[in-house]
Formats: sequence, C-alpha cells, structure tokens
Amino acid sequence: MRKLILATLSAGLIATSALAAMNPMVGGAEMFPTKNIVENAVNSKDHTTLVGAVKAAGLVDTLQGAGPFTVFAPTNEAFAALPAGAVDSLLKPENKDQLVKILTCHVIGAKAMAADVMSMVKADGGMHKVKTVGGCELTLKVDGDKVMVTDETGGTATVTIADVAQSNGVIHVVDKVLLPKM
Repeated sequence: MRKLILATLSAGLIATSALAAMNPMVGGAEMFPTKNIVENAVNSKDHTTLVGAVKAAGLVDTLQGAGPFTVFAPTNEAFAALPAGAVDSLLKPENKDQLVKILTCHVIGAKAMAADVMSMVKADGGMHKVKTVGGCELTLKVDGDKVMVTDETGGTATVTIADVAQSNGVIHVVDKVLLPKM
C-alpha cells in the first residue's frame, strides 16, 4: 500500500512538473498553470507596470476569480511606449474609471488559446471580432504564426508569447497597450 501511495505521489509530481514545463517563461519567471493570472503575473519582471495598474484599478479580485479569462498582457515596454506621462496620469485615483476601461479591454471572458484564435480567424475569413469584458471590440488576425490584435483606435499589438496557461484562463503577452475609443 505504501508503494502505491508513493508511486501515485511521484506520478502526480511528474505530471505537475510536465505541465509547468509546457508553459513558457515570462519576464524571467516560471508560470504555473495551477496558479491564477494575478499569482503568476506578480512574478514577471516584464509586467510590473501592468500589475501596478491592475492593483490601482481594483481588478485584483476579479482576475483572481474563477474566469475563464483570456488576458492580452502588455509588457512594461508597451506601457512605456504610451505618450509621456500617460501611465502616471492613469494611475491617479481620479482617473480610475479610464484605467479600468483600458485594462478590461485587454480581457476576454473565455479561455482562447492561440490555436483557438487561429481557427476562429480562419473560419471568419481572415479576421475575428471579439468583445472584451470592458465592452471593447478587438479584431484578431493571424500573420504567419503570430496572432495580431487590433484595438478600437486602430492600434495593433502582436502576441509575443502565446498560451501561458493559468488556473483561471490564459495569458498572451503583447507588445502594445490596447486602447478603447474614449
């Protein structure tokens, strides 16, 4: 009986390690499919601005929820590419509503892996429109093996790291901040 329990525990640890190994590293940190979006994002050195913005917007509890969510997660460089002072302005308490709108335009209320997105784009003749939890409409396209996301202002982000599995969805790292019509 003891051998059976040890064998079962070993198999579970190997399976957990195999799942973690399938997830890409993000911002120098291992992403664990057993952790939620926030639990993983706080470990990525490339997403400190996003994490700070999520906290300032009061969205931590939401993104720790059951989901499922697909998050297009802009890097620190993506936020830095916004006009000078934009991030500091958005983080001010009086601009919380605008910050929430921008951040929730990066979140879809479903789990969509890159292969799912590519299938939807193909089925829709080259582009697929999707509504975000913030009410924005994003247009998804495929360029070779890359997923492209166009926001309501015509800005286009490229998914640079796809399919980072989370316990409550998936993260796709993007190189631009997606903006809603304001």
